[in-house]
Amino acid sequence: MKVLVTGATGFVGGRLVPALLAADHDVSVLVRDRDRYDPPDGVTVFEGDVLEEGSFEAALADVDAAFYLIHGMGAGGGFEDRDRRAADNFATAASAAGVTRVIYLSGLGVDDDDLSAHLRSRREVERVLAEGNFDLTVLRAAIIVGDGSASFRMVRQLASRLPVMITPQWVSTRVQPIAISDVIEYLVAILDVPETADDTFEIGGPDVLTYREMLIETGKLLSGREPFVVPVPFLTPRLSAYWVDLVTDVPASVAYPLIDGMTTDVIVTDDRIRSLVPIELTPYETAVRRALEEAEGVTIAADARAIQGDR
Repeated sequence: MKVLVTGATGFVGGRLVPALLAADHDVSVLVRDRDRYDPPDGVTVFEGDVLEEGSFEAALADVDAAFYLIHGMGAGGGFEDRDRRAADNFATAASAAGVTRVIYLSGLGVDDDDLSAHLRSRREVERVLAEGNFDLTVLRAAIIVGDGSASFRMVRQLASRLPVMITPQWVSTRVQPIAISDVIEYLVAILDVPETADDTFEIGGPDVLTYREMLIETGKLLSGREPFVVPVPFLTPRLSAYWVDLVTDVPASVAYPLIDGMTTDVIVTDDRIRSLVPIELTPYETAVRRALEEAEGVTIAADARAIQGDR
């Protein structure tokens, strides 16, 4: 199958491209700067920007399926408008090119009036893409655990830099994180499962945890010590965003929208994907250990009490 990956330089796209190659797909990518992308052997590279009509359409010629992995949040304020315009341009171009299928990785969360700006933007992108003349498959995920994930980077740095944390009330919010390896496996597998076309699915790992439990587990794996987490009621999402900005290196433009969505539970309520794509899900502890090993260049002990290797 001829497949196009947008966002190929990102956290998910960078892992998806080699996985698609390993599955014997004909892979091309769309990047904004060809000189800053080192493609795997066999990948065709197109340069363009979905915000600029006329710059990217050639990448869609003769494509069977396209992965839409573009999000504008990291570019600062106004990401909602950028995401909407980018999705509209892409849907129009993909429809004109005769693309049969588009796959979009969105965010997990209940559709109600309390959606954060981040999740509202994801839902708007889903709506815009759904207007295209192709089958749209949406996978909704909560925190993706892996080296390079902004959400997990916040968790890792908080757990490693603050042995005692005075935290916002959102540490009691429940979340269903998923390993990046499982996300990639889902994305590749659905290409061969026709029943997943033109539908929306929720994906998550096997563990439902609070953010407090995630911080504690990550801290134990990092140092062998359990961080002390004390939630307090007066730290609003906005105040806690300033706190995260001070303690971690996650850009404020990314941290603020993410934290805004941490006040409501994000867990899988529809697990139909499990019967269509029956993969073995990775436990949170295993996913964290792999992410830390990749990020830190160390071997994390399986008993979660020690770290071996040079720091």
